[in-house]
Amino acid sequence: MIRPALQDEDFLADVEAAPARPDRLDLWWLGQSGYLIAWNGHRILLDPYLSDSLTRKYASTDKPHVRMTERVVDPARLRGIGWVTASHVHTDHLDPETLGPLAAGNPGLRLVFPEAIRAAAAQRSGLAGDHLVGMEAQIPGRERLLTSPDSAELAPGLRIRAVPAAHETLETDALGRLICLGYILEVGPWVLYHSGDTVLYPGQESLLLRSGVDVAFLPINGRGPERRVTGNLWGDEAARLAKGIRATVAIPGHYDLFTFNTATTERFVMTCQQVGQGFAVLRAGERWTAPPPRLPQT
Repeated sequence: MIRPALQDEDFLADVEAAPARPDRLDLWWLGQSGYLIAWNGHRILLDPYLSDSLTRKYASTDKPHVRMTERVVDPARLRGIGWVTASHVHTDHLDPETLGPLAAGNPGLRLVFPEAIRAAAAQRSGLAGDHLVGMEAQIPGRERLLTSPDSAELAPGLRIRAVPAAHETLETDALGRLICLGYILEVGPWVLYHSGDTVLYPGQESLLLRSGVDVAFLPINGRGPERRVTGNLWGDEAARLAKGIRATVAIPGHYDLFTFNTATTERFVMTCQQVGQGFAVLRAGERWTAPPPRLPQT
């Protein structure tokens, strides 16, 4: 099993040691599509999965979820978390055994999620009222009147905006609301794109290009019918998407968690090098400090 770069007490100490300044952005990969973002005293979790709930659930089935990387940290030990996102309903992105302890240890915690999955978000998190922030996003070329917000201010200098995600397809519920979302986060002067689980879809590049993305978090585990799960970008697709949206740095995710649904970073790294795309490959539990954000266009 793969051991995280930092784990438990060492990981928590590293988070506490990160300078809380407006000119500094630190992040840690938690495994799968999970990231901890720290900026100016604020901490945001993106799609954390910090339990073994899926390994236990599928242990006696024909699709065992055998863990590859040890857990970075017990979610009950994380403090100072103001916001957490869930891009869609799959348990490795909306996990009750992660969200419950997080909510207990962070009384002001708010969860951002697709409005289409509100019932599951409430049930799995145990949150209610203003602690639940459902969002929608416009599908390029299929604009409609939204009944839920597509953006929200998290705190001064922090804003989140929902964008479509195609977990194989741009799937909607009976009301036309997207079931899977990605998120654009404006964190001080930085712009982050967390794609959630997605493949390429029409209009994606032009939509994201307008956002001026500094850091793009993209899945690289790919897809295939033999896995019997909905799929994601392959590594080369992720690299080319990052290049197409002019992201300064691309960070791969959604690999090295389950043996049946993973990929190596080789395809991603090779393509980034070929097309001239900046990238950073992290170990689980590793801290990465963002370079200065790009200068505004004049």
